[in-house]
Amino acid sequence: MLSYSELKRKSRIIIDKEPYEIIEARSTVKARGSSVLQVKLRNLKTENVISRTFHPSDNFEEPDISKSEVKFLYSHKNKFVFSEKDNPSKRFELMVQQVGEKADFLKPNQIIEALIFKNEVINISLPVKINLRVKEAPPSVKGESQSGNKTVLLETKAKITVPSFIKTGDIVEINTETREYVRRIE
Repeated sequence: MLSYSELKRKSRIIIDKEPYEIIEARSTVKARGSSVLQVKLRNLKTENVISRTFHPSDNFEEPDISKSEVKFLYSHKNKFVFSEKDNPSKRFELMVQQVGEKADFLKPNQIIEALIFKNEVINISLPVKINLRVKEAPPSVKGESQSGNKTVLLETKAKITVPSFIKTGDIVEINTETREYVRRIE
């Protein structure tokens, strides 16, 4: 059990029999000195975000979530197909709503982690930083300062903003949580 004082960003709790992760937590003091915790929670199964207010008397059950390495195989229509890392015949699917924006950084044969709750794969977890190839980059304008930025298309069809010196074919490191360019690899 987690108490009110143990709740912070990235904590996982169960609400209405569903696993949630806290994405924002802000403590505020109300009248007569009592404090409350205003939080934004992401449902780990559906990716839906809700807001709640918790009080010091509240306690929360922690979900028993395990992780397993899986391989992303392909996407088709509104589904993403994965398999066990070493057994391609053991496949499972997740809907586009479950995967959410993480889909922008998935490429075939990529090894990632699956989140398992009550013996069911409920979602995936990407590494914080991944390397992707730039598929299309507009040319840099001659005389443009090196501090300028431009939008490029990555091999996974995601668009991100990068410094102006990045060109087509470069491999760049991306932070999957902030969706931001980190550095050029090659």
